[in-house]
Amino acid sequence: MRFALIAAGLLAALQLAEAEAQSRTRLTVYTALENEQLAPFKAAAEAAVRDIEIVWVRDSTGVITARLIAERQNPRADVVWGLSVYSLLQMESLEMLEGYTPAGAEALRPNMRSDRSPMTWTGMDAFVSTICFNTAVAAQRNLPRPSTWADLLDPRFRNQVAMPNPSSSGTGFLTVAGWIGSMGEANAWSYMTRLHENAQVYTHSGSAPCNNAARGEYGVGISLDMRAVTLRNQGAPIEVIIPTDGVGFDLEGTAIMRGTRNLDAAKRLADFAVSRPAMEQYGRFYALLAMPGVDATVRNYPPEFAQRLVNVNFRETALQRDRILREWSQRFDGKSAPR
Repeated sequence: MRFALIAAGLLAALQLAEAEAQSRTRLTVYTALENEQLAPFKAAAEAAVRDIEIVWVRDSTGVITARLIAERQNPRADVVWGLSVYSLLQMESLEMLEGYTPAGAEALRPNMRSDRSPMTWTGMDAFVSTICFNTAVAAQRNLPRPSTWADLLDPRFRNQVAMPNPSSSGTGFLTVAGWIGSMGEANAWSYMTRLHENAQVYTHSGSAPCNNAARGEYGVGISLDMRAVTLRNQGAPIEVIIPTDGVGFDLEGTAIMRGTRNLDAAKRLADFAVSRPAMEQYGRFYALLAMPGVDATVRNYPPEFAQRLVNVNFRETALQRDRILREWSQRFDGKSAPR
C-alpha cells in the first residue's frame, strides 16, 4: 500500500510538471552572452517568470547582429537579452525593436537605458576593453609590461598580440570605437596600422584573445574585462591591465523584437531583465551594473576602470558602424582567423 501511494504521488508530480511545461510560452532569445552565463540567467528568469521557457540562440555579437538584421522581415527572435548597445541602436534605427518600458526601468542609470518613450531597450551592465598580459610568457620572452595602448607598438611585441575582429566581435568593435573616441579617427587608423605589425591574429570571439594569452600562446590578448578577471580568478598567470590612456566600453542590453508572436511573455521577460534579482545575476560577472545600489560580487576586478572610460557617443558610433567595419576589413582582415 505504501509503495502504491508513493508511486501515485510521483505520477501526480510528473503530470503536474508536464502540464506546467506545456502551459509555458517558449521564447526564442538571441544573445551574445558568454556561455557560462546562459544557464544561471535562464534558471533565474524561469524561476521568476514561471510561465516562460527560454530557448537560447547564442553567437558572437557581429554574427547575432547580422542574423537579426537579415531576419528583420520575418523575425525569428522574440527577445534579445545580452547584446551590445551599438547593435541595439542600429536595430532601433531600422525600426526593428518593439517599444515597451519595463516595470522599474526608470530606476536604471539614465545613460544605460533608451531615451525613447516607450523605451526600445534597457541596459544590463557595462564592460570595457582590457589587456590580458601573461606574466609568465612575458618573463620568458622579455616582454615589457604595457600600461598604455601605445606601449603595444613596441617591436618586442611583434607576433605577440591577439585581438578580436570587430566585424564579428562586439569587444573588437568597442575597442576600435574607444580608440577613435580617444585619438580621433585619423590617428586611430594610424595607430591600428602600426599595431597590425605586432598582431599575430584577429579572432572572431571577444574572449578568445584572453583565452589564448592565458594558455601561453601569446603574451598579450586584447579582450574584455570580464573574461580577464574570470581567467585570473581561475589561476591563469594573467594580469588585468586597464590602459591609462583610456578604454572603450560597451553596454549590454535587452530588447523585444518587433513582430514577436509572444509579446505578453516577452514583456514579462523584459520586466525581469531590469529587476534587482536580474542585476544581482549580472553582478556575478560584471562590476558596473545598470541599476545603482546593486553591489557586484565579481572578485579581483580592477577598481580604476571607471575612471578610464573614453567618452563615446553610442548613437553616433552605431550609425557609423558599417562604414568603420568596412574600412577595418579592407585594411586588416588578412590576419583574421578562419571562420
